[in-house]
Amino acid sequence: MGETGTTERVLRLLGLLQQRPVWTGPELAARLGVTSRSIRRDVERLRALGYPVNATQGVGGGYQLGAGKALPPLLLDDQEAIATAVSLRLAAGGTVSGVSEAAVRTLAKLDQMLPARLRAEVRALQDAIATLVGTPVEVDPEALLALARACRDTLRVEFGYVDRAGTASLRRAEPYQLVATGRSWYLVAYDLDRTDWRTFRLDRLADVRASTFRFTPRDHPPAVEMVRQAIGGTPARGLTRLRIHVDAELLRSRVPASVAVVEPDGPGVSVLTAGAAEPAWVLMHVARLGFAFEVLEPAEAREIAADLGRGLLAAGRPAPL
Repeated sequence: MGETGTTERVLRLLGLLQQRPVWTGPELAARLGVTSRSIRRDVERLRALGYPVNATQGVGGGYQLGAGKALPPLLLDDQEAIATAVSLRLAAGGTVSGVSEAAVRTLAKLDQMLPARLRAEVRALQDAIATLVGTPVEVDPEALLALARACRDTLRVEFGYVDRAGTASLRRAEPYQLVATGRSWYLVAYDLDRTDWRTFRLDRLADVRASTFRFTPRDHPPAVEMVRQAIGGTPARGLTRLRIHVDAELLRSRVPASVAVVEPDGPGVSVLTAGAAEPAWVLMHVARLGFAFEVLEPAEAREIAADLGRGLLAAGRPAPL
């Protein structure tokens, strides 16, 4: 067998050893379609690469991949590292049953295998990212990596930005944190030209450049709350606000943060604000939750609610014989 075939088999052997605690030699030989002698040689190759493969004799014995004190580095370049860290970070905070637990286990394994330099990089990137409910849209990995590093290293950044109205501009900012929502990624940063905090959607950014100028971090508002407000509060002409008779925490568990902002309005009462959505759509979805509510604004939403109510009452009457 050539060198390529041997390398592929050794990698398959490593994968098998990572799948369960102990394998016998005959089991591995059967899986890989080779002799037990070949398995012994491949185990020696793994040991030469730095993988601590232990071998025990007797009942219950076999080959086992040990933890060791000095595992070999994980061969990922920077872009692969950010892709892995971001994917696992999002999956660990996700809502799909079973996926979160698997992601946490994978993160633990990854942290054990990473060398000190790469482990520090991954943790820094995770610290620069906060997560709301949902799965992010695709973004430029190079821009994401550059912004995450700038957040970590407190470096000023410049980038082109196209706002909601389609106006393009060059922005200079002090980046604070990246936030992922169900619809997009956002950068929370201090806009140096507008002398105020701003949120920027990453899919509207271009040509991200980190400078060598370090800034002193300012007192900052909570990044996640800023993004919630940006999602729920714009554009103003599209706001729908409802007072709902339910605790704010319970309502937040039922309404994705990427859809609306929920704020407490006294004991057992909340105010829901949804931006850029048709009032009828908001009313129908809130009605499905089963909580009593009143329309605060816009005024026409009250008429829409009344029409929907009359239509539902009519639909609930017995059909004529």
